[in-house]
Amino acid sequence: MNLEEKNGVCYLTFDLLKNEDVKYGFSTRIGGVSTGVYDSLNFGFHRGDSEENVRENYRRMAKALGMNYERMCLSKQTHTTNVRVVREEDAGNGIIRPLPYDNVDGLITNVLDLPLVTFFADCIPLIFFDPKKRVVALAHSGWRGTVGKIGRVTLEKMHREFGCEIKDILCCIGPGICRDCYEVSSDVAEEFCKAFGKEVAEKKLLRPSLFHPEDPEKYMLDLWTANKLVFLETGVLEEHIEVTDYCTRCHPKLFYSHRIMGANRGNLASFISL
Repeated sequence: MNLEEKNGVCYLTFDLLKNEDVKYGFSTRIGGVSTGVYDSLNFGFHRGDSEENVRENYRRMAKALGMNYERMCLSKQTHTTNVRVVREEDAGNGIIRPLPYDNVDGLITNVLDLPLVTFFADCIPLIFFDPKKRVVALAHSGWRGTVGKIGRVTLEKMHREFGCEIKDILCCIGPGICRDCYEVSSDVAEEFCKAFGKEVAEKKLLRPSLFHPEDPEKYMLDLWTANKLVFLETGVLEEHIEVTDYCTRCHPKLFYSHRIMGANRGNLASFISL
């Protein structure tokens, strides 16, 4: 990934999408007008920040990315695997009008100039682009979304709704909590064993296996690897996958992290538009 800056707004981009005809970016917390625990580029309307500050943050990001602020369409995330196809009539949802839906953790569109927006503060952002069918998508993948394989749900919906061939789709896995920082309960580890198979989970998803080397009660989860495996098993080509190495918990000056800040924080966001 690359850290970029435009008009004072800092955001991250992927090499995989560098030469593609798409506008996108993953935010940092640098370049906005929010203050206090929301300092400074907060995109969460319902976290206690001033609404006007949040709106100004959206305007600044829209200008930096060359997107239309009033046409942005926001998700309503509840850790599901629900993915919504966004049409022209959805332009402005969450920005100029209230959201008409609940429980949406993924968005897909083929409409030009209709930016999609999803939110994060340790969970994993998934970004999709089919350069042949001209379709973009975003998904929010925390541990529940990863166990439910929202990456696969999104890819299959792109295929079903728009005729996308999975082998053509470019998939990026963005900043979130890394495996060294993400300790989970035994119940969560067991869910991953059920979803991916115990042998795969022990060898590839949790390091060094299901257990911490010095404490058998610790389970360290690698959501980046898990989501990459979901892409590969769904048919995405390995050369069409890029995985970040930016951990939101390891870089608190760059990102908001729920593990560090709890509920008193801002929201990061992914943006993408044709």
